[in-house]
Amino acid sequence: MSSRPEPPRPETTAAVTRGVMRMLADLGLSPIAEVSLATGRRVDVMAIGKTGDITVVEVKSALEDYQADKKWQEYLDYCDRFFFAVGEGFPIDILPPETGLIVADAYGAAIHREAAVIPLPAARRKAMLIRYGQAASARLLSLTDPGFRGL
Repeated sequence: MSSRPEPPRPETTAAVTRGVMRMLADLGLSPIAEVSLATGRRVDVMAIGKTGDITVVEVKSALEDYQADKKWQEYLDYCDRFFFAVGEGFPIDILPPETGLIVADAYGAAIHREAAVIPLPAARRKAMLIRYGQAASARLLSLTDPGFRGL
């Protein structure tokens, strides 16, 4: 009996991110990947809902990736809901029970544990919505102008 080797972590990260973004879009949210925060940290996926609610998803490609991460709690101050997203086979019982949990592959995802909703203060929400809009605009500009260097 031969076992299939695990795909390299960048491939796993890309697949999980793609599946998460598809699921969030199916749920009526507008996701984008790799959004920088005012702190200089960068979240893996940020999504905005129709009412301006902000969801952040931190993708973990392997157990070692989670164990080395000392920054994820900093993201809680920048969203209304926070999820970890992992691929099939990830040991989900090690993830904090107070966070949401998404299991994904390259084609879709499912919420296994809903995230608590902790509303952002109005000033932080406004700042995050502006940051999201600027990131989305920069992505669109880079598609139409490959020489675009960012905002």
